[in-house]
Order: sequence, then C-alpha cells, then structure tokens
Amino acid sequence: MKFGKWLKRQIEQSLPAWKDEFLSYNELKPVIGAVSPADFVARLDVQIEKINAFFIEQEEFFIITHRELQGAIRSALERKPAVPAAAHEAEIAAIRREIVNFHGEMVLLLNYSSVNYIGLAKILKKYDKRTGAGIRLAVIETVLVQPFFTAEAVSLMVRECEAMMEAVFPTAPGEGQAAARRDREALVAAEQRIFRNTVSALLAMQDVRSGSSTRGRHSLPPLNLPDSDWLRSF
Repeated sequence: MKFGKWLKRQIEQSLPAWKDEFLSYNELKPVIGAVSPADFVARLDVQIEKINAFFIEQEEFFIITHRELQGAIRSALERKPAVPAAAHEAEIAAIRREIVNFHGEMVLLLNYSSVNYIGLAKILKKYDKRTGAGIRLAVIETVLVQPFFTAEAVSLMVRECEAMMEAVFPTAPGEGQAAARRDREALVAAEQRIFRNTVSALLAMQDVRSGSSTRGRHSLPPLNLPDSDWLRSF
C-alpha cells in the first residue's frame, strides 16, 4: 500500500475532530524538487508547530480529565458506606465508562504521535532522494525532542489510567459484574483497533529506518520503539 493511502486510512480511523491536525503530507509531496532545502524545512517547521500545538492542547486536556477522574473515584469510594448499593454501582459504572473512553483517546493520541513521525520521516526521505540535499537526519534529530514525539506525560497517564480501572472494575461476583464485563470488552475491542494501527505504523517505520547496525550520515537515529513506554502501554 502506498504511504499516502496508508496515512489516509490512519486519519480516517482516528477521531473525526482530529483529521485536520495530522501532517499535511499531500500538500508537501507536490513541492518536492520544486523548492530549496531551506524552503522545504520551513514548510516542515510549520507542520511540526501545528502537530505540537495540537498534541500539547490534547495533553493539557487529558491532564485535567485525569485529575477529575481520580477525584471522582475517591469521592465515590468515600461515599460508598453512606449510599444505597444500587446508587453506588450506578456512579461507579458511569466513572468506568468515562475511564474506558479516556484511556482509548490517550492511546489514540500516542498513535497520532507515531503516525506523524512516520509521515515526516517519509517525506524527508523522498525529498533527499529527489534532490540529494541530505536534510533528513538533521530534521529528524530535532523531531526526536519535540513534545509530540516524546509524549512522556501521556504515556504515564495511560499507565495510571490502567491502575484506575482496577479500582472501578469489580473483582468479586455481584450486581456490577455484567456491566463491568461489557465495559472491559469494549476496552479490549478499542485497544485491538488501535493496536492494529500502531503495528501498521511500526511496519511502515521499518521502511524509513536504516537496517544497518552502524549509523551513516543519512541514517535515522535508532528509536528502539518496541521497548518504549508508550508501546508497552498497549
């Protein structure tokens, strides 16, 4: 599958409101060979700024949501002795659904990070191949320290979100087991879709990384993505 079609599919499988926030690959591709290296890098900088701005905005929203969910769980557990069992279970079920949705959106944001990195690496590879300019490594080295790529806070919240799930998914037979099971099944289904997208992303990344054990002037820095925190979060 051509990369442009793969990218289109990734965007379609993300949240509809995010579709304009991805790398504008189809706008960059036609100018390859028609603009100077400095001009092309300037265009990439605009794209990276857009991606970073969206990622940081989502990250800040997730931080607020994460704190609110933690507070909601604490409050629900503190009120448990004083409220009817049915009311407590209804409150926990509502929190449970919010956590499942929250977890899925965070994992989608991590996938957004990898898809945009791959797009940048791909378009740089095409530019260097067409022009011989050799700008790829220098640009990629700056990308590797961008907020959208490091994604440390989101990766941490994904792990903490999984810990929150343990607090709201009942472990003993009871009235809430059926609802909890349905929510778990929904979570698994969502993660499977996201996981397939991410595996596809990693396979595409193999095509843009050097397979050599030694780094050359044009090779990308080794990323060791299979051992990264965000991939383990799946």
